[in-house]
Order: sequence, then C-alpha cells, then structure tokens
Amino acid sequence: MFAVDHVLVSDAVLDAPFACNLGECLGACCVHGDQGAPLEPEEREQLEAALPVVHHKLRSEALDVIARKGVWTEEEPGQYGTATVGGRECVFVTYDKSVAKCTLQQAHHLGRLEFEKPISCHLYPIRVETHGEGEDAIEVLNYEQIELCKPAVRSGRRTASQLSDFLRKPLTRKYGPDWYGRFQEAVQNRREILIDSSPQ
Repeated sequence: MFAVDHVLVSDAVLDAPFACNLGECLGACCVHGDQGAPLEPEEREQLEAALPVVHHKLRSEALDVIARKGVWTEEEPGQYGTATVGGRECVFVTYDKSVAKCTLQQAHHLGRLEFEKPISCHLYPIRVETHGEGEDAIEVLNYEQIELCKPAVRSGRRTASQLSDFLRKPLTRKYGPDWYGRFQEAVQNRREILIDSSPQ
C-alpha cells in the first residue's frame, strides 16, 4: 500500500486495466449483491430529495419497496444503504432493454439533479474502509476484483485505460482536485519503486 495524505491505497490499483463496458456487463453492479449501495450520512437526505425527480422512472416493484421502507435502509447500526428490490436491485435502477441503468445518474446528466449518485457507486470497483474517527481517521481504498467486472478489465486492456485514470471524476469528487493530483504522482512513484525493486 501507499499513502496519499490520510488515505491508504492498495497496490492492486497501480496496474489495473479498467473501463466499464455496459454492453457486456449489463450494469450488473447495480443489480447483484446482498444489500444496497453504502451511503454517506448526508446521502440519505439527498436520495430523499431526489425521489420526486425520478419517481416517474422507477419500476412498480421499486415503488412498492419505497412505499414500505423508504429509499434507504439501516443495514447495521449506524451503517446505511440504498433500499433494494428482493435484496438485489437498487430501487433506483431502471432497465434499457437488458441493461440496468441508474435513474439518478440519468437525471443528473439531463441537468435535473445536482446529486449524481452515491459516492460508493461512483467509485466502484474501489471500496472505501474508514478506520478511526475524526481527525485521526484513516481511509483505505481497496480494489474489489470480482467476476462481474471482467468485461471492464478486458475493455481497459483494449483501450489502455487504467483504473486510476478511469476513476478520476469520482476520486476528485470525494477528495478534491489537489488530492487527485497528488494521487497520480504517488501512483507513478509507487510504480517506479516496485519496478526498481523487482527481480531482474
């Protein structure tokens, strides 16, 4: 791992080809799983505020869940996630033929919502773990390598797109442009160190 300010980054991020390919994965990360997308504290209110904007785009099954549970649930004490249909699809998912898409992101791209989607969704396949509290808190960025994202890995190889570049927008959204600049420098430095220390 290497550090960028208060953030520790897994070495798995260094040389990870990645570029989402919805035509192959069909938006599987919005559908598969045993709970909803993890939420930051302020994102619960943002989801509630977004609901009237996207309500007309949601599926009837999702609206039934929302009527009973709301748009978010408490997964564990103090830990929240988006509500899901049948413990799988996020309630904000809609389908374009067989491709799962996010109604929040669609509304954002149309200029109808400032909130794009939960940051945990935006950062995926990076998962953020927080250790400690307050000013002493340390965040750890891990690359979650799963079968569902194999098409993105193949696409990254074809297009020479690295995960560290592909996630520029969400990383900048979470930590700011100055941090992202330091992150890119740290990525390059770490790559050089690992190359120099590898057996010849």
